[in-house]
Amino acid sequence: MQTSTAKIKREVGQYIIRNILASSGLSLYVLVDTVFIAAAGGTLGLAALNISLPMFNFFNSLGLLFGIGGSTIYSIHKVNEPNKVTTLFGKLLLFCLGLGSLLALLLNIFPIQVLTLLGADQQTMGVALGYFRIIALGAPFFMCNYVCVNFIRNDGNPQLTMIATLTATLVVVFLDWLLIFVFQLHMIGAAIATIFSPLTSMAILTFHRKYPKRQLQLKFALPELKLLKQAASLGIPSFLTEMSTGVSIFAFNWVLLKLSGNAAIAAYGVIANIAIVVLALSNGIALGVQPIASREYGKHEEKNVKAAIKLGLQVAFLLSCILYFILVFFKAPIVSVFDHDHSAQLAQIATHALPLYFISVFFASQNLVIMLSLVAIKRAKAAFILSLLRGYFILISSVLIFAALFGLNGVWLSVPFTEACVCALGAYFLTNALQ
Repeated sequence: MQTSTAKIKREVGQYIIRNILASSGLSLYVLVDTVFIAAAGGTLGLAALNISLPMFNFFNSLGLLFGIGGSTIYSIHKVNEPNKVTTLFGKLLLFCLGLGSLLALLLNIFPIQVLTLLGADQQTMGVALGYFRIIALGAPFFMCNYVCVNFIRNDGNPQLTMIATLTATLVVVFLDWLLIFVFQLHMIGAAIATIFSPLTSMAILTFHRKYPKRQLQLKFALPELKLLKQAASLGIPSFLTEMSTGVSIFAFNWVLLKLSGNAAIAAYGVIANIAIVVLALSNGIALGVQPIASREYGKHEEKNVKAAIKLGLQVAFLLSCILYFILVFFKAPIVSVFDHDHSAQLAQIATHALPLYFISVFFASQNLVIMLSLVAIKRAKAAFILSLLRGYFILISSVLIFAALFGLNGVWLSVPFTEACVCALGAYFLTNALQ
């Protein structure tokens, strides 16, 4: 059994490394957009980008809802009952293509109304409108890419998903430079470049058909409501985890607009985009643990399940220490990368906020591993409760209360407070589930 456990740890370690790289690739193009938009659009460009980000998170969240949920079903059944999941991938892919296309249409019909709801004012509406419309057209691509990434990773090919996402990031970096600076398209160019990320990723993922150990089959069929509900029930913690970023950005934008105006929204735009990358790195650890824990749970190897989850939590803590050190000791140069207008107000707000806001990384990284681990061992209800508390109930209430009591400092501290509360409850749920 020790040999078996050691083998599991090595396998989880390999999955974690590949998924950290892959997950960072999925979010780095947002960060690249931010840097280039800061150069091209200044403070208003940053504010407009941050106003649009919740919708981008919504697309990714829907992709995770069916990608994580469906791939979990696939992992549990592919060994002993492969006939049950023959058309699963094709059905979910077809559904996401249809849903994403409908969203793209509706958001391009009512862009001003949606942007007003997201917090755009007279200053930022003109800058945000073109960017938002083009990003909305990418909805089906973002969603389908998440489904493909999760299924192919759980089919035993995390290396290909890593290559796909990193290549997509490099393509976006090049297109950002080309379209923003060479063709002078500014935010429109950044939006076009961003859409090429999922398209590039999916093109590379087609090479999975040549993978010698492939079990995954692409057979299109109309999805049944029962299947969609089953996948969504397992994927909803991941949906809520990803969407919590969008919800927090939405809530923060409205509170900050009243406290300090668009400069504070721009400063939070810097923090939010850094947070997307930080959470993606932590989520890479969780995604490395989840398929192994699911598989071992399906085989009733409880000791291996515990070993996989324990390793994930340890790596998450180590990563948190490294990230917090970097963000605190290099806060000034990090903020200066985004402050091309040399705005003293933006720089002051952002450098003060970074050490406070990112205390949350110690708890958030643990929370992501805990929630996906609970999903892997069929404790989706517990993961669902944690996701609701983390992204909605505790967070929204603490932002409003802390902002009223402590001003800007309260806004930044509301995030670590939320993550700490959820981490304590999550540790209790996971400990009970593994006994």
